[in-house]
Amino acid sequence: MAIDKSQLLLVGLPLFLFCSDVFNLFAPAPVKHDHHHHHNHVPQQHPQTPSIQQPLEFPTPQKHSGFGGGIGLGNTVQIDYCASCSYRGNAQTMKNMLESAFPGVNVILANYPPPLPKRLLAKVVPVFQFGVIGVVMAGEHIFPRLGFAAPPPWYYSMRANRFGTISSTWLLGNFLQGFLQSSGAFEVSCNGELVYSKLREKRFPGEIELRDLIGKKIGNSRVVDGF
Repeated sequence: MAIDKSQLLLVGLPLFLFCSDVFNLFAPAPVKHDHHHHHNHVPQQHPQTPSIQQPLEFPTPQKHSGFGGGIGLGNTVQIDYCASCSYRGNAQTMKNMLESAFPGVNVILANYPPPLPKRLLAKVVPVFQFGVIGVVMAGEHIFPRLGFAAPPPWYYSMRANRFGTISSTWLLGNFLQGFLQSSGAFEVSCNGELVYSKLREKRFPGEIELRDLIGKKIGNSRVVDGF
C-alpha cells in the first residue's frame, strides 16, 4: 500500500525530532576556550578586611563593697529568726548582703523558738483536734466506756452538723498551733553579742542599718584585738 507524502511527513517529523534529542543528549559538551593569555593572567586578590585586634584583658582585682576585702575573717554573725513566721527569705537576704559587704564573715541562720509555755500548748492542740474529731465520729461508743449512761446534749448538736464541726475544729486548731509556734523574732548577734532585736525594736532592720551595726562591731573587735 502506497504511503502518502503527508502521512510520511507526519511520521518522519516526530522521528527526526526524537533522533535529534537523543543525539544532543549523548553528545559531549563543547569545550570553552579561554580568550585571555596565560602570561597576562593575574590572579584576583580579594580585598582583605582589616583585622581588629582585641585588647588584652588583664585580671583586675575585685573591688568588694563595704569595708574592704577579708575584713570579715574570724567573725561570726548569727541571725535567729522565726521559721513559722516565714522570715526565712528576709534572713537569707541579710545573709547575702553581709557576706558581700564583709568578705570572709561566717553568717549562721537558726530558728528562734517561742517560749516554753507556748511550745507546750502547741503540743496540746493536735491532741484536742483529734479528740474532738473522734468524739464526733464515735461518741456513742466512747461515752458509755467513760461511765456516761447517755451522751450529753451538746454531743447531738455537734453530731447533727458533723462536717462543719470537724472542719471548724481542724482550721481553728491549725491557726492556734501556728500562733503558739511563732515567736516573731529576728535577732542578730555578732561574735556572741546582740546587735539588733526585732522583739525590742518591733520592726525589721534595714540593710544599710544592719550593715553599719555589724561594721562598727567588727571594727571595735579589731581594735581590741590590736591591743
